[in-house]
Amino acid sequence: MDTLQRELQSFVKSSPWWISALVALGSLGAAKFAYQSLSVFLQTFVLPGTSLKKFGAKKGAWAVVTGASDGIGKEFATQLAGNGFHVLLVARNAATLAAVSDEIKAKYPNTQTAVHTIDFAAADDAAYEAFAKAVETLDVGVLVNNVGKSHAYPAYLFDTPLDEMRDIVQINVNATLRVTYTILPGMIRRKRGLILNIGSFAGAVPSPMLATYSGTKAFLATFTSALAEEVRAHKITVEHVNTHFVVSKLSKIRHASLLVPTPKTYVRSVLGKIGLACGAAYSGRPETSTPYWSHALLDWMIHAVAMPWVFITYTHNLHKDIRRRALKKLAKSQRGEPKHREK
Repeated sequence: MDTLQRELQSFVKSSPWWISALVALGSLGAAKFAYQSLSVFLQTFVLPGTSLKKFGAKKGAWAVVTGASDGIGKEFATQLAGNGFHVLLVARNAATLAAVSDEIKAKYPNTQTAVHTIDFAAADDAAYEAFAKAVETLDVGVLVNNVGKSHAYPAYLFDTPLDEMRDIVQINVNATLRVTYTILPGMIRRKRGLILNIGSFAGAVPSPMLATYSGTKAFLATFTSALAEEVRAHKITVEHVNTHFVVSKLSKIRHASLLVPTPKTYVRSVLGKIGLACGAAYSGRPETSTPYWSHALLDWMIHAVAMPWVFITYTHNLHKDIRRRALKKLAKSQRGEPKHREK
């Protein structure tokens, strides 16, 4: 071993300076890879996140959740209630919101709930003023910007209905801006708050045939990083939650799997890892977190491979197949064919 070390030292000393520089750069790159990968592992599987008590849990604070009528939004409202927040449920369907409110009160009798209906796709200044009126007296400790809309099925931009594109931008971008703009001043006054912007892998990996949706989710990541720096001095945490598939109406996936958790499992992972980047620790995206363990490993792999075109091409081919099957199913339904043929 001593002989090998001496030969290596002799080689380095006798080599041109640029060889030594390359060796140093290689060592630095390896050390960086090891450090970032270890960070992903520790944050995802070992370290606990920030306690929700920091944001007013069990102290009379409220959580405002948009898109709270089902799926991830409903689960955020339920689990935040279980963690000691009163909850304001926000969505467009009054009857569904009332049913969710009743479920939460039955499960957590000491929790106050309120509902506010707003159609974010069509909301104008008057609608947002009404929303501001609904929250002006609440001590809001947590805001979950969860409401979102995707395409009916994958399509190239020139084939995408104009009203669908408009709704996606209105819901995914404008609603997040306006709701945050309304809630933020109260958090600044109280020097306390948590804002969770629910994102998507489609914002990190450009997604052909979902171009509008993909672009709006990329917006969330940049918006979150910028806003987080603005309000850091006010002790407000702003986090972009990078989400892969979860069982929901939005994803159109009905059954859980290794990469597709239920809303209950997913939301538990988000609330347990506040303040930790988890899978996003490798890429170092400011204020982005990929908390669910299999999503975290996928995020790590995508950025460790460092060949984005591979994943963009894969996504494009996947979406072409999904579109083909969706159009086939649509054509069958228009012909009135039964879903299952009798044998």
